[in-house]
Amino acid sequence: MGPKNKATEKPKGKDAGAGGKAAKGAKGAKKDKRAADDDKPVKLKGGQSIDVRHILCAKMSKRDEALAKIEENPSLARFTEIAREYDEDKPKAGGALGWKTKGSLDHAFEEVAYALEPSSGSKIHIGQAKTVHGYHLIVVEGRK
Repeated sequence: MGPKNKATEKPKGKDAGAGGKAAKGAKGAKKDKRAADDDKPVKLKGGQSIDVRHILCAKMSKRDEALAKIEENPSLARFTEIAREYDEDKPKAGGALGWKTKGSLDHAFEEVAYALEPSSGSKIHIGQAKTVHGYHLIVVEGRK
């Protein structure tokens, strides 16, 4: 497995990897297990993935500068071009993260990304998110 990129890394905290043990017994086990899993991200099945691209900037001012350049001539090609210049995560790939499933991205990033309509050509929908990694401009290229 290759190295994770910053948008797909989940923050590590005191609850990372924590899981409660279910009480023994047929009726109580499921109830206790469900309560222990409430804080864990839920991975949903099929039809829950997006092809996503982003621009990650450590500073809000840099993100705003990138957004202003994209808005001069909004298109998916322009977003990719600006990502090569401004993205601090995957600049060579034009900010492409590829196909990601629900539950595999940082929660704040994922919440914005899954709410976006897919972009194509000059019809572009840009979302913005703040995560522990910085400030993101997000574009979804496809859904399945």
